[in-house]
Amino acid sequence: MKTIIKNGTLVTAETSFQSEILIEDELIIQIAESIDVDDAEVIDAAGKLVLPGGVDPHVHLHLEMAGTVSSDDYYTGGKAAAFGGTTTVIDFVSHGPGSLEESVQAHRRFADSTTSIDYSSHMNITRFDDQVAEQIPGLRGLGISTIKVFTAYNNRLRINDSDVFKAMRIAGQNDILTMVHAENGDVIEVLIKEALQAGHTEPIWHALTRPGWGAVEASLRAFALAAQADAPVYLVHMNMAGEVDQLKYARSKSVYAMGETCPQYLFFTEENLQQSDGAKWICSPPMRSKNDNIGLWQGLEDGTIQVLATDHCPFFYNGQKAIAYEGKKVAIPGKELGKDNFTLIPNGLPGVGDRIPLFWTHGVATGRISPERFVALTSTNPAKIFGLYPQKGCLKPGSDADIAIWDPELTIKYGVEVAQHRTDYNLYEGWNLKGMPITVMQRGKILVNDGKWFGKPGQGRFLHRLSGEVL
Repeated sequence: MKTIIKNGTLVTAETSFQSEILIEDELIIQIAESIDVDDAEVIDAAGKLVLPGGVDPHVHLHLEMAGTVSSDDYYTGGKAAAFGGTTTVIDFVSHGPGSLEESVQAHRRFADSTTSIDYSSHMNITRFDDQVAEQIPGLRGLGISTIKVFTAYNNRLRINDSDVFKAMRIAGQNDILTMVHAENGDVIEVLIKEALQAGHTEPIWHALTRPGWGAVEASLRAFALAAQADAPVYLVHMNMAGEVDQLKYARSKSVYAMGETCPQYLFFTEENLQQSDGAKWICSPPMRSKNDNIGLWQGLEDGTIQVLATDHCPFFYNGQKAIAYEGKKVAIPGKELGKDNFTLIPNGLPGVGDRIPLFWTHGVATGRISPERFVALTSTNPAKIFGLYPQKGCLKPGSDADIAIWDPELTIKYGVEVAQHRTDYNLYEGWNLKGMPITVMQRGKILVNDGKWFGKPGQGRFLHRLSGEVL
């Protein structure tokens, strides 16, 4: 089947221009001012923008946590992503009791049969010994070119700094990128114990026991370890303006350092956790201050930060009350599990479907971010960094026909009824957004058109990634 997208304005990370696109056999075949093919279906994009499908390199689908599981799986999370213009996601493989390969295989057995969009995975390294050291290079053969380490979650996910250094060095020698969750786990453990002993159980104490300075200090430590290991490093979910300063410093010293932030850190603060429904805003690391919002925006604008991701990890606010999803009642235990103890609130937020429309409204429509920079931050840069370019993240002949046809004038009142996440709330409830995708395609097949869903479980594919670029 052949499809031509006519009369649209193509927007890439480099430029915008009037052109037409010919799609055949899942790929972009031709881009030209005028294309005429007799047997092609025609999509008229007059007055619309044509963007590459978004790439979100940081999601958690069907993640077991705090006695429950994140409420979006690979089908529902992919659906939510597509409605927001994202066609590729990268999640994380939990480090199980066996080998790294066994963990990857177990992960894929579940994900491959249910995913509704294309996906890949990062490998969490949450214990380190000689066997793990030997297995890290083999991840490349499994299509995984990234590992993730933690400087928090003591006795659960964290490995010590010497092991982080060793893992980084092995990764660097094998063209594997190390991602770092940067907080100070030792300080967090002390403050949580003190808070609970003093009877402080409200959601705000989640933020107060995870000081922002811990993230700033741990980010510099991560960059320093990467410099000594001569390895690239990528800082996930930056939430502090001080982390932007540290990233800028590391890059000025020729460290192979990159970073991402997420929409929640651009718009919300610790004050949201003090609301009566503050548990909705619980995530790790937490939101900070208005000054941090400003600093992170600046990092996106000036190029210090390379990617806007989401850390999508949704939970029900009230998992005791069912919602309707695709004609069925669904209830999954959620944030009510921690109603009497902030440490028991599942950490995570919905966001994979919100990211692109929200960022367009508050970035492009306000003049803060150019359309080209928008595409770079939400699609092209993550595709390049994580070894998916030029298959994903661009509009080029030979690339997958992952395309979002965008109406920059479409205005909607956003919220849980518009977003397609399988959960019972949305952080941006009642916000007016201007600019939305109206047609979304994956490898030439329509997933979303005029608010209707055409996707199915299992139609997405696992993406074997190559080594990425340091931007």
